[in-house]
Amino acid sequence: MISIKKYNKSDKESWDQFVESSKNATFLFKRDFMDYHSHKYDDFSLMIYKDTKLIGLFPCNIDENIIHSHQGLTYGGIIVDNELKFAHFFQIFYNILKYFFESGYIKILIKQIPKIYNSGFNDEIDYFSFVSDGKLYRRDIISVIDLQKKFKISNDRIQGYKRGLRNKLKFLEVDKLDDFWKKILIPTLSSKHSVSPVHTLKEISLLKNNFKRNIRQFNVYHNDKIVAGTTIFQTKNVIHVQYIGSDLNKNHLGSIDFLFYNLITDTFSEFNFFDFGTSNESNGKKINSGLLYWKEGYGARTHTQDFYEILTSNFNKLNDLFINPK
Repeated sequence: MISIKKYNKSDKESWDQFVESSKNATFLFKRDFMDYHSHKYDDFSLMIYKDTKLIGLFPCNIDENIIHSHQGLTYGGIIVDNELKFAHFFQIFYNILKYFFESGYIKILIKQIPKIYNSGFNDEIDYFSFVSDGKLYRRDIISVIDLQKKFKISNDRIQGYKRGLRNKLKFLEVDKLDDFWKKILIPTLSSKHSVSPVHTLKEISLLKNNFKRNIRQFNVYHNDKIVAGTTIFQTKNVIHVQYIGSDLNKNHLGSIDFLFYNLITDTFSEFNFFDFGTSNESNGKKINSGLLYWKEGYGARTHTQDFYEILTSNFNKLNDLFINPK
């Protein structure tokens, strides 16, 4: 009844249509997003059918004998629609494990999509990981504001916003990312952390062109000079902060607080959640306390993202999961 097919380019339309209708996917799972860095990862994404009907997707890549879901994405898991019942989800999970076991792969690493991104309940993977003796090998915290409930912005953040007003800062959404990438983001990451953005300017510009409604750029200007900015990933339920940057005068000008006060209280106030992302380092074992303090100053509180390691051979542990009534 269940069959599995490896994705190929001719499946793009049906893949993207399923992503659109699913309960636990965002635009990051669209093929135009996944494939922009196809040269970096050996894609092995799966499409799962019941008879001839597509009932699930598993975005993943292979690295030696390990399956990752997906190293090029912030989150992953098995994508299904809102109508799929538990027993069919079980069949998908079981058959994916068996498929990779028979193909010679040892384990699957799954980084779950945080629950705030779902449009329906989606805890099946957590349970299946438990019964198949999966290992929770990492847990990150993400800082999230529930925009539809009462939240309090701290005096520190409000004072920063007011400094921005006194300094006559301007807050604008722009189409081009060049100013922010070249004048703010790249220099800031290089000087503070000796790293580069995950996306090059060419890559993020391509993605923004493909996902105009989902990838948005907001900048702050002082005397017509860019002093801060943020790149936002907008999904159905959640506003996610992908990149933040400012020049060295952020405390004096109040540029970052001015930027996020406007975003949270005005631009995105009608959305469900505002996700600042993680404050973790060292694979979830350490927390950047200063960064966490700043996020919580806007009323953000802790949500978690789980990472599972599951041996493919453990599909056998699922054989007697269901008890048939006598």
